[in-house]
Amino acid sequence: MSTPQKRIESLDLLKGLVMVLMALDHTRDYFHAPAFFYDPADPLQTSIPIYATRWITHFCAPVFSFLAGISVFFVSLKRTRTELSGFLVKRGLWLIFIELTIVTFAWYFNISFNTVGLLVIWALGISMLVLAGLVHLPKGIVLMISCLIIVGHNLLDNVHFSGNLLWAILHEPAMFGSSDGAKFYVDYPLLPWIAVMSLGYCFGSLYHSSFNPNSRKMILNYLGIAFIVLFLAIRGINIYGDPQPWTQFEVFTQTVMSFMNPAKYPPSLSYLLMTLGPALLFLANAESFKGKVVNFFQTFGRVPFFYYILHLYLIHLLALLAAELTGYGWEKMILNDWVTYLPSLQGYGFGLWLVYLVWFVVIGLLYPLCKKFDNYKISHKEKWYLGYL
Repeated sequence: MSTPQKRIESLDLLKGLVMVLMALDHTRDYFHAPAFFYDPADPLQTSIPIYATRWITHFCAPVFSFLAGISVFFVSLKRTRTELSGFLVKRGLWLIFIELTIVTFAWYFNISFNTVGLLVIWALGISMLVLAGLVHLPKGIVLMISCLIIVGHNLLDNVHFSGNLLWAILHEPAMFGSSDGAKFYVDYPLLPWIAVMSLGYCFGSLYHSSFNPNSRKMILNYLGIAFIVLFLAIRGINIYGDPQPWTQFEVFTQTVMSFMNPAKYPPSLSYLLMTLGPALLFLANAESFKGKVVNFFQTFGRVPFFYYILHLYLIHLLALLAAELTGYGWEKMILNDWVTYLPSLQGYGFGLWLVYLVWFVVIGLLYPLCKKFDNYKISHKEKWYLGYL
């Protein structure tokens, strides 16, 4: 067991940035009028500002999962492998429970729980359960398994088992409905996500106190550039690496939109190269970043679970208020399906400028709460349960 080292603030910074961007995506879901009519990434219907608002948030889930894997590495420095496995199992089960209860209620505000989804928190939880076993293997083997899954899982794109829950959980998103109107969504199939977290766990070794910072910077820069070049090459060839081939349109910007919109559900090889490449470049060069702006984002990165729960409830509460004030009635925000799927809400919503305004308000309201909770965690490290928050 190694001696823990100083916290790497660039990791908190990147985590905070993607958490803040995530709130933009969720604000758009509940407040943007066009979200109820078309996919913001559809080149034939969207605009550049709307597309960019959606595209930038693609970084959130893969980067957070990758950073969660690095965090597991830091936990491993303070525990034996058996202790680490136990922690990951408990943490993973806790996240799955939270997804199915507290998070589900935050999305829908419906006490009947007639719509449930397996989303990002579920994927993180299951990834931790799998990683609880993988940590007993040599890191070289874990790295090989992670890369094989990330590179090879798109070989399964043409394998379909309609109505099969197990296959949906593993690789193909699906919706399962019942005769009484209940719905069960599997939006985050597991195969790529567990590999992203285990890949992050392997990259954690670069942040060991014995590792030379200049060597770390060089490695991350080279890999970041390699990921981006591979993305451009694989996506350009348009044969493998994504179930959604890009299309060439007469309008250049529409072609670019199609090219830069690989599949997220599940995250394709192209999608992961596109998002993790810039993330590695950021990590390579952000360790020297200082200042108030950096401290601002780091605050969110140090309390991601606390922030995640609060931002969902706050956004939905504000949407409930907006629906009431615009004549739709707050009851319309007690949802029995995903918010943008409901015909009853078509016509509700606002322009993109107000989405950004609400986003700023959400972040502004959450910052002091996250700051206080961060200070509490720092001053109460003896409280074991804070490791689950």
